Amino acid sequence: MERARAICLRLLTGTPRTRRQLTDALRERDVPEQAITAVLDRFEEVGLIDDAAFADAWVESRHHGRGLARRALARELRTKGVAPSLIEEAIGQLDPEREEATARALVKRRLRATRGVPREKRLRRLVGMLARKGYPEELALRVVRRALETEGVEDDADEPSGAF
Repeated sequence: MERARAICLRLLTGTPRTRRQLTDALRERDVPEQAITAVLDRFEEVGLIDDAAFADAWVESRHHGRGLARRALARELRTKGVAPSLIEEAIGQLDPEREEATARALVKRRLRATRGVPREKRLRRLVGMLARKGYPEELALRVVRRALETEGVEDDADEPSGAF
């Protein structure tokens, strides 16, 4: 039991982990199931393991830092062993307006890098980038089309109008 406690403390020192991640790590080290259960139950009691807090922090960090959408965040949390109800609660923090604003910001950052590329190819690249980050197709298409239209208007405004 002491070995299981030491392993968990070492793993939790670097970064927060879910109960399942710790369970898997202990099983890989051939720790008996009774010791795993006892140690992890105690760690939950004292707040060293909190899957709900982990999910909330994960969603906030990955959405803000990487621009990931709800679908991608849910997939990542599932792979970390977070319960479906906790996942739903955590991704519920992201309202549709915030998600769309993040998508617009991502497209705006990438728009300049695609200048000179044919419009349809730009559209595919930008929509593909949003899709890989978990954004729904209809949202991605809407945001990219609007950005391309706005860019065309802004480009026209930058050109001199009339003779020198």
